[in-house]
Amino acid sequence: MPGNSLKNNIDKEKLPKHVAIIMDGNGRWAKKQGLPRIYGHKKGSNAVREVVEACVELEIPYLTLYAFSTENWNRPKDEIEALMNLLIEALEQEMENLMKNNIRLHAIGDLQKLPEKTYKQLKKTLELTANNKTLTVTLALSYSSHWEITEMVKKIVNAVLTQKIKPDEINKTIIEQHLNTYPLPFPDLLIRTSGEFRISNFLLYQLAYTELYFTNVLWPDFNKEEFYKAIIDYQKRERRFGKVIDK
Repeated sequence: MPGNSLKNNIDKEKLPKHVAIIMDGNGRWAKKQGLPRIYGHKKGSNAVREVVEACVELEIPYLTLYAFSTENWNRPKDEIEALMNLLIEALEQEMENLMKNNIRLHAIGDLQKLPEKTYKQLKKTLELTANNKTLTVTLALSYSSHWEITEMVKKIVNAVLTQKIKPDEINKTIIEQHLNTYPLPFPDLLIRTSGEFRISNFLLYQLAYTELYFTNVLWPDFNKEEFYKAIIDYQKRERRFGKVIDK
């Protein structure tokens, strides 16, 4: 199969430690099929499963998925409600697989904004998988970088006001320790589907030296083979982090 041959071309010594994905194109996929948008989101759940399985197989330890942004709260009420119900359903259905594959579920974002039923199911899943070690899957829910950076500033200001730190002690380490993503490592690779060339308020601080990969494939059509393509492309990059590499 094509996917297997692509997987065989992956250098296990040059794998990204952390892959982040902007899962875009569910609505457009549904429209192309003549279906309501929610069907695109349902089909997108299969793509999530494929990518999670691929990370486990390749032994990539961190995967972050941009599932719902703070801006998404501006979508039609019925679509938001359907998305939240779909999230509950997915969390319930995937619990067995998460435990069987030793996968820890993690979440970032303004989680208190989630509907109570959704938040309770999410919290339950986070607690039950907390000690799993093979792969950490982080869901960015009600998340945006503008929100995260604002919260980071508030936390540091409060730390200064309560004399836990001094203003001249604020540095890169202090800032990163107060980000919502702490202590996750920064992503090595960001994948965005559906042909859009932007990062849409996602991990703006953390993506400073991340390799970016854009594909025209709509998220519901994204599978292991497409994921392998992104990994192979990543492995062709020369990561310099601002340095000069002598040839």
